[in-house]
Amino acid sequence: MTTTIVTTPEPSDDGRADVTVGGKVLDFRKTDPVIIDAESVTASDHADTDTVNDAVTSAVNGDETAVHEHLAVDPPNLFVNTSLDIRIRNAANGKRRPVIAPWLRSRTQFVQTAKWAADHAAHVSAYHAVRLPLYAGKLALRSPIGALKALGHAGSWVFDLESSPLRKQAVQKGDGELYLKLTRERHVAGRVWLALFTTVALVAGVLVLWGFGPWWAQWLAVAAVVGGLGWLGTPSDKRIAGRAVVTTKAQKLTSDVVVRALASLGIAQINQAVAKGGSGITFPAPIVRDGPGWLATVDLPYGVVVTDIMERRDKLASGLRRPLGCVWPEPVSEEHAGRLRLWVGDQDMSQAKTGAWSLAKTGRADIFQPLPFGQDQRGRAVSFLLMFANLLIGAMPRQGKTFALRIVLLAAALDPTVQLRIFELKGTGDLSGPGEKCAHHYGTGADDDTLMACLESLRQVKAELDSRAKTIRELPREVCPENKVTPELARRKGLGLHPILFAIDECQELFSHPDLGKEAEALCVPIIKRGPALGIMLVLATQRPDAKSLPPAVADNMSLRFCLRVMGQVANDMVLGTSAYKNGIRATMFGHKDKGIGLLVGNADDAQITRSSYVDGPDAEKISDRARAMRAAAGTLTGHAAGEETLTGADSGPNLLADVCEVLPAGQDKVWSETVVDRLADLRPDVYGPWAEQDGKTKATQLAAALKPYGITTGQVWGTGPDGKTGNRRGITRTDVVAAYRATTTPRDIDGA
Repeated sequence: MTTTIVTTPEPSDDGRADVTVGGKVLDFRKTDPVIIDAESVTASDHADTDTVNDAVTSAVNGDETAVHEHLAVDPPNLFVNTSLDIRIRNAANGKRRPVIAPWLRSRTQFVQTAKWAADHAAHVSAYHAVRLPLYAGKLALRSPIGALKALGHAGSWVFDLESSPLRKQAVQKGDGELYLKLTRERHVAGRVWLALFTTVALVAGVLVLWGFGPWWAQWLAVAAVVGGLGWLGTPSDKRIAGRAVVTTKAQKLTSDVVVRALASLGIAQINQAVAKGGSGITFPAPIVRDGPGWLATVDLPYGVVVTDIMERRDKLASGLRRPLGCVWPEPVSEEHAGRLRLWVGDQDMSQAKTGAWSLAKTGRADIFQPLPFGQDQRGRAVSFLLMFANLLIGAMPRQGKTFALRIVLLAAALDPTVQLRIFELKGTGDLSGPGEKCAHHYGTGADDDTLMACLESLRQVKAELDSRAKTIRELPREVCPENKVTPELARRKGLGLHPILFAIDECQELFSHPDLGKEAEALCVPIIKRGPALGIMLVLATQRPDAKSLPPAVADNMSLRFCLRVMGQVANDMVLGTSAYKNGIRATMFGHKDKGIGLLVGNADDAQITRSSYVDGPDAEKISDRARAMRAAAGTLTGHAAGEETLTGADSGPNLLADVCEVLPAGQDKVWSETVVDRLADLRPDVYGPWAEQDGKTKATQLAAALKPYGITTGQVWGTGPDGKTGNRRGITRTDVVAAYRATTTPRDIDGA
């Protein structure tokens, strides 16, 4: 390989930048630099070094047509470095194949593969062991035919009957030399003597074994002889043993099967690729066993993206001759958009057995670590970090939405630091385990009292946002370097930064309420936006994901989403996010039998097909008992679970404290009582409107009487009224209200620090 490189020297004294090519000087004031890559010319025109030089000379002489005839359109390589170190570095930049197969490195996948192999071997062994008498009977019945065949083969060999046609043919042709040669090669006499000797030896051996051998050896010899003769007498089109496993689907996924299935999708680019003369479909990695199924990695033809395949998943399953629940195409996000990862399971995902939830019997959860949630289609465990996030669960009725929510709440209940506020608005008591035994606030039913209690609890949490933000802001940098809640801060006494998980099942009952829906939306939006950084998590579940039942301002800010089966594009995008359906993320692909199976979005780069773990009612009660014992030992059993009534109505204690905290923003430490009453009337006219209709002194007296049961006293406060006048009037201190509010809502310190 030869490369002609035209280099540019330093300009001469007269300003010319000249180079020499083939003895001719180029003046760059008149001609552009010419760089010819011999490799490009050779690859395109089969040119040699002379061709390259001719092209350079033509360019020097100004013959552009000659250059175009010889030069390739690809950008030339100015320098060709073929040193060993460059080659090694280029090779190292490629994607390295794993030394050990992924299923061997994953404990879960290894156990699943080994279990599958062991179960298969055990089944086959048991099947044939039961049928051994039948097989023995078949062999015994066929042994006479086998004996006749054995005698026939022996006689044919002894008397060299196989060469008889050749001798007859030699006689017919009159070829005496060939006939004599075939006759000399017969050796019939030697074969006869060998056959007689073998027969005598066998008879003698049988007599010795029959007279002196143990009984088991005699029967073993008989079985061997009969079995051998029976096998010899078995027709070629019949089997001795039956099939232990009969299946209508391919046991092994091959490249031919994958290409055939892709070609059946009706995509023009794929049809062109697999047609005669096409580029074909490539597999960048071998098809391997991956858990309870096969994994194929495919580079689709140019212009075809993985979403094109996912949209035709039903046709792909038909092409593979597999049930729809076995075929799961997905993109490879770390590679290009045309790389497909196709996993084909041995069994429909809806029918496959799932392992028990990892925390069902023992263990303690940590809200600051990923919580175990379920398994993907390959049987791998799926967990997600709920701390610093919000979760939205959506599905049609009877598809496993509440069971998925129950798993999340049970995991959170097993962390004693988490304060639970659970409202199950369906009214069936599906969440009574963690709700009754562990929750600070709990309500069940769609009645107005339960909805009001849920709204009141949301008000309290909303009021926590400002107080927690101020607490974090005032902490020393060495204590809170990241300005967010940490496990250490969550356990510190008096800070009130314990994690709060607020869960609402059937949240459409609250958001669609004619009187309470707007306020519920107004409370949830700031909780969703600001809460995660402050240790507050909101979990919503709904079976009617539309704009009225799930306000867009709420749905659009949920960072984690789990969508089980839905019927249409609108519901799909309401739960999974705008344009999810267009991008191929479609929970509409699930059927009625796919209960508990959905798409988990926000936990990884790509949507994860996940089946939530299943915990029934009795097991949920046992887990809740264990979680309650943990909380009792840690001193964090408060509110409803501890028998304390903290939600008593819209005009009483904690609700009033929460409302006062909301109208006293951080930075306003002391405010006149009459100003507080006016702000409360603006916040909730139906509750505090009558208070604001009184004169200033009566307003202060009314507020003082309402706050007195909670240990809050009023005093002289310097302030400014609406008219701009300043002076001392009766007022309250914000820190007193916040402290009283926390006393009714904050769990006690865990470690006693």
